[in-house]
Amino acid sequence: MGDEVHEDIDTPSAERTPADASHGGGSPAAESDAMGVVERDLVALGVERDEFRELAQRVQADFENYRKRMLREQTEKMERANEGLIEQLLSVLDSFELALANIPDANGEADEKVRKGVELVYAELLGALEKAGLERIDALRKPFDPHEHEAVAQVDGDGEPVVCDILRSGYRLKGRVLRPATVRVTRAGT
Repeated sequence: MGDEVHEDIDTPSAERTPADASHGGGSPAAESDAMGVVERDLVALGVERDEFRELAQRVQADFENYRKRMLREQTEKMERANEGLIEQLLSVLDSFELALANIPDANGEADEKVRKGVELVYAELLGALEKAGLERIDALRKPFDPHEHEAVAQVDGDGEPVVCDILRSGYRLKGRVLRPATVRVTRAGT
């Protein structure tokens, strides 16, 4: 139909790309050099890929450690907040113990009802605090431990000091001493 003119443009061998060389027309040395460049580039890309993979793994591990640390710190802050509240409630617990100790054992029915009411409220408060991790320090007739006991009086004698009387209960919160027991100590004979 129309006269089309096709010109064959000859590309000099120095300007040929490796793709041109693979189609023939290039010298074997040029093809070998081109393949060497491609192989070096592939090796360099593989090394770079491995470096980026290691970097991504380190960043991921650092982020996971950060997340765990933040979770641990938040948990500790919540426990510290609870600790302050529980510490304030210890005086209420002490007041209940004092009330129970001073309600006379009367023969009247009204006094017995008051006693039962106070005992129930005391038990409920103590139960709620125990669920939060509070535990009473068992000190009576135990060897004196300055980490758990605060001695305010001492009866002299021979031997190791032993708790003979508890003046105010001590408490631990989740294994840590919240308030040491206020005690009277005696030195038992050996």
